[in-house]
Amino acid sequence: MNSSLMLRRCFCFQSSTSSSSSLSFCSKKKPLVFLGSPQVSATVLDALLCASTAPDSLFEVAAIVTQPPSRRNRGGKVMPSPLAQYALDRGFSSDLIFTPEKAGEDMFLSNLKALDPELCITAAYGNILPSKFLNIPLLGTVNIHPSLLPLYRGAAPVQRALQDGVKETGVSLAFTVRALDAGPVITCERLEVDEQIKAPDLLELLFSEGSKLLIRELPSIFDGSARVKAQPQDDSKATLAPKICPEESWLSFDEEALVLHNKVRAFAGWPGTRAKIVVIDEKNGHQNIVELKIITTRVCGHRNIQGNEVDDITFVKGVLVFPCGGNTALEVLELQLPGKKVYSAAAFWNGLRGQKLKKL
Repeated sequence: MNSSLMLRRCFCFQSSTSSSSSLSFCSKKKPLVFLGSPQVSATVLDALLCASTAPDSLFEVAAIVTQPPSRRNRGGKVMPSPLAQYALDRGFSSDLIFTPEKAGEDMFLSNLKALDPELCITAAYGNILPSKFLNIPLLGTVNIHPSLLPLYRGAAPVQRALQDGVKETGVSLAFTVRALDAGPVITCERLEVDEQIKAPDLLELLFSEGSKLLIRELPSIFDGSARVKAQPQDDSKATLAPKICPEESWLSFDEEALVLHNKVRAFAGWPGTRAKIVVIDEKNGHQNIVELKIITTRVCGHRNIQGNEVDDITFVKGVLVFPCGGNTALEVLELQLPGKKVYSAAAFWNGLRGQKLKKL
């Protein structure tokens, strides 16, 4: 056990001997360990820290577990995970922020056991939790998962749901078991999906709702009734949401516009979506292949969009119109050239100075 933790526990014990109010405060607080890594995890941590300070709170956040520091900026500077940085900014002790490479490391598990946590909460932690970990918290581990389980189990539930064009999604609270996202579900919250929303915004919304769901359910988790009411998942209805690979980011305009629009929304943030087009200078016949990052799109509301030729990319009412499969068309509102800022379609078109565009 590290020295700061010993001091913290000794202080709690000593102060409890000095006054009955301190005794009551310390004895009622159940240690909870929170695991997360990206910025959306900070939403949940914030809710937990705020709830833990309430006069009638049952718990305290005893420690935080997150991914190790990594190089995230172009400058190559090693930085803590977004969750760790948020915790530090909130004044959380750095000695109580654990960053194991893997959640099965002996030293880490030893530190976790020393905390004697009643409960662990995970929200986009990003590491597999082995049985040796899951056996430590008395009440188990509860995960906030941004899908309506058993749908979209896996690493990219929000992205894959948007890619599939779902009209409804949600967030689930479920006990963690060794099988991937397969534990009993305590409760869930359903949300309608706006047809223009992108993955980062939907992810933030779902974890915001998930944090409210968690705070509401914590009393039942602590008194054990959540374990009783939790419903086993129907594995026959399970769908998978595998990790996204950068190679998936390319768009093929042979596909229908709705398929491409959903992919742009799903892959927004990372890895993004890319396409190659041909820029033609009609004065000298020179052709140049240009790679674009497609940022914001919508499905064209009317059909039979035509240029002079079937592969022409046209500019209509402030947007670029790409002909797609099935006699559909995709409107591109924002795009980006390599190493450049994001342009509106109008700014990009004006920069062409009369050159013609074709899809590749």
